[in-house]
Amino acid sequence: MAFSADELRVLRRALAIALNPTPVAEEDVQDCLRLAESVDEAIREADRLRAFLLADLARYRDALPGAAGGYTELLQDALAAGYEPRAEDLAALRTLRTTATGDALLRRCRALAEQALRTRLAGQVIGPRRRPRLLALPGSRRANDPAGPRKPSPGGNPAPPQPAPKPSEVFPPRRKPAPPPERRAVAG
Repeated sequence: MAFSADELRVLRRALAIALNPTPVAEEDVQDCLRLAESVDEAIREADRLRAFLLADLARYRDALPGAAGGYTELLQDALAAGYEPRAEDLAALRTLRTTATGDALLRRCRALAEQALRTRLAGQVIGPRRRPRLLALPGSRRANDPAGPRKPSPGGNPAPPQPAPKPSEVFPPRRKPAPPPERRAVAG
């Protein structure tokens, strides 16, 4: 994504505002909103273009072997853009294995598919890393929070929040194991 000089000035002002929150002029706010709309539109357009290219790739794949030249060209462009080859692509490339381009693409796609599979399997074994939810922000309690919503006190004011438990309350100290009893030999 490329920004124009004006958009970069707006972006710089937005970052300065974020780092040093001070009263902001209405014009700066409007410029930031326009920039946000432009970025959102660019993202939507990129998604539409990607969907079109994937549909075009599928059409060429379905028209094989007659559309081999167009299919290999589109597939190379898609791979350069980060496309992960699917099983249908590998099957289609097996039919084109007799050409030098088809064979090279098949080897490349097999390697990419194998790497993607290993990455997915490693993610399943270790588990996906997700960002924790920030529930500590004011007003961020949910209705299904185990602590439940705060109940107002009889005076109409909300009840003060309960203090957080101390670590020693949550994690009691470990007790030292008792020494093993001494074994005495019985003389008999």
